[in-house]
Amino acid sequence: MSEAQGARRLDRSVSICMPAYNEEENLPAMVADVVEVMRARCDDWELVIANDGSRDRTGAVLEELARRVPELKPVHHAVNQGYGAAAYTAISHASKEVVLFTDSDRQFVLSEIDRLWPYLERADLVAGYRAPRRDPFLRVVFGWGWSALVTLLFGYTARDVDCAFKLFRRELFEVVGPSIGARGATFSAEWLVRARRAGFTIAEAPVSHLPRRAGSPTGARLDVIRRAFRELWQLRLQLWREGRTGKR
Repeated sequence: MSEAQGARRLDRSVSICMPAYNEEENLPAMVADVVEVMRARCDDWELVIANDGSRDRTGAVLEELARRVPELKPVHHAVNQGYGAAAYTAISHASKEVVLFTDSDRQFVLSEIDRLWPYLERADLVAGYRAPRRDPFLRVVFGWGWSALVTLLFGYTARDVDCAFKLFRRELFEVVGPSIGARGATFSAEWLVRARRAGFTIAEAPVSHLPRRAGSPTGARLDVIRRAFRELWQLRLQLWREGRTGKR
């Protein structure tokens, strides 16, 4: 069965948003995947990719692809600012009704937007969880520990906090986005925590996860880990202060 034959027609406009850092090897196939999936499902969509000051040809590749794919909107950071900063930039440039946030490393199956879409009838955000997660053993352990720590500090938000496959109504991010201070790896955790505190409903669904095919992940770098814990502690203090003053 072809992609078009098996596709679910989406009844609202969609922005696909993703960060990219040193992903020149993945981007041509990633953009091709998005085009194939979305043109079979939606007449009004866009692809926003934020290049986070990449040191390889990511920026040039994006501009080359944009000349061939009119739906692609590249956004560039002059210097590397962090995963959360790139994610925030991509999402804040979305213009459609519904946003699918994912990564540019081709570890998720984009057609599984069909699996998440029905949940929008009863939820503002649908958080995927990797079932199972196809990363090296230590990254899986660290990921489990990170989700557990977020739950311990802030209460339950989602079983797989950092899963980069989330579908949500754009107005949710318009409300909680301006209050998100994290620009590193804590971005996803703060996003979910603030969405819950603002009263938005979150549903969860299993999604496929694939081994990385090219490029190198940065999540296990010591500087990234140190920044994540620092941002998490800052968030805890900030929410404590907001609770004392009655702010939301």
